[in-house]
Amino acid sequence: MKRTVLLLPDQLNLHRGALADSSPADTTVLVIDSDRYLASRPWHRQRIFLFYSALEHFLVELRSAGYQVIKIRAANMADGITQYRNQHLTAELIAGEPNSISQQYALNQYGIKLVPNDFFLTSRSDFQAWANSQKSLKMENFYRQQRVRLNLLMSGDEPVGGKWNLDHENRLPPPKGKSDYPKPRQYEFDEIDEAVWQELATREITLWGDEPDGSWATTRAGALQRLTDFIAQGLADFGAYEDAMPQNSWSVYHSLLTPYLNIGLLTPAEVISAAIEKYEQGGIPLASIEGFVRQIIGWREYINGTYWHFGTGYEKSNNLNADRKLLPLYWDESKTKMNCVGSIVGDVKARGYAHHIPRLMVLSNLALLAGVEPTEYLDWMTNTFVDAFDWVMVPNVIGMGLHADGGKMMTKPYVAGGSYISKMGQYCNGCFYDPKLRVGETACPFTTLYWDFLDRHRAEFFNNHRMRQQYFGLAKLSDLAELKLRAQQVLTGLANGTI
Repeated sequence: MKRTVLLLPDQLNLHRGALADSSPADTTVLVIDSDRYLASRPWHRQRIFLFYSALEHFLVELRSAGYQVIKIRAANMADGITQYRNQHLTAELIAGEPNSISQQYALNQYGIKLVPNDFFLTSRSDFQAWANSQKSLKMENFYRQQRVRLNLLMSGDEPVGGKWNLDHENRLPPPKGKSDYPKPRQYEFDEIDEAVWQELATREITLWGDEPDGSWATTRAGALQRLTDFIAQGLADFGAYEDAMPQNSWSVYHSLLTPYLNIGLLTPAEVISAAIEKYEQGGIPLASIEGFVRQIIGWREYINGTYWHFGTGYEKSNNLNADRKLLPLYWDESKTKMNCVGSIVGDVKARGYAHHIPRLMVLSNLALLAGVEPTEYLDWMTNTFVDAFDWVMVPNVIGMGLHADGGKMMTKPYVAGGSYISKMGQYCNGCFYDPKLRVGETACPFTTLYWDFLDRHRAEFFNNHRMRQQYFGLAKLSDLAELKLRAQQVLTGLANGTI
């Protein structure tokens, strides 16, 4: 009897999950096209197009390999499964363990047999065992254990080069006058891309952002091209400039691989293998390969692990009682005079992407400083980014970006004033605001709100030993009363789209 694999659209891999070890002779593939899912959010055009077109390309690949593929459009997942079962009374439905808690709960309710999720290098049970062995969760400790367990960049029991972490070498600002950053490959639409985009235009769906323009591949072949491009053009300089925010490059030396890793077109093992092979050939600084490996086997696996470890309800955390509505500038870059925010939101609007420092130290930093309600910001990030899924965004936003979990994930909030953005970016020249000023009409909103945030949340953070220096600085301010008044003006202006 044939089994039926319910294919989840972020598990597009014939050799992973429920399709591993399957054959066309014994497996039917079922896909549910849920109207509810499409209508659930105001999706970024680039994000929803990539999601649907990659799925359609994968289904063509499955059919070419001889698989029977049945696609059912239904009001929701439950209705689609019911329709299939009514037509195939004896069919056994199986699926790979979903990458989201809500979806796993739903599939359990529907009686779907789940096979272990192997799209990560660390199983959920292994991460849980590690977490249970720790007094507190620290990514650095997890990362070192990963290096040993996976035997990556190791010399016996010691790290290659004698240091586990070379992050201190990877914090260079963008070089002045540099214009020859790698230019990301553009991908031409094929017939499947065209058909998907035309079909999406007929659906009841709210969209925003620019239309698909070839920024993102929708096939495994295209994803492999991007991996090859990064290994050849980006890896050597990735480490030194991974935090840099030049105004003339949205991608800098970043790999742009997360969308493909997160839907299964690439696996972390093959990405790491390609990078290590290039490093062993020579010409790649140790700091660059270590920084890249840390992103994949450390941070990415840690984020997934913490998502499952913290479990249901974590996504609603709001320890700082933030209650401000999402600022209009996140939807429209013309609603701010801040050059950094406007430029980055413009990049996000164009492609559904910004690398990790604009996400954390500009977009999330502003939301935290302004007291944006966490689920408002979480929803926007999830709606928008091409690599966004619950397991990605919930820990990154709730734990790291907004410190809404009370320190379960990070021991201090990631807040910074305009000086950090001025140092690591190229946005301040020509901006209406001055990062050195904290009061007055031209004071940088980041600088004003940074000191106001420390004052507002003195009770939460004053005794945090990692923030001692910041509170020493706050105590020295002679214009705190004036600053607090300016902060209220800034917050009002941000809400009105005039700051």
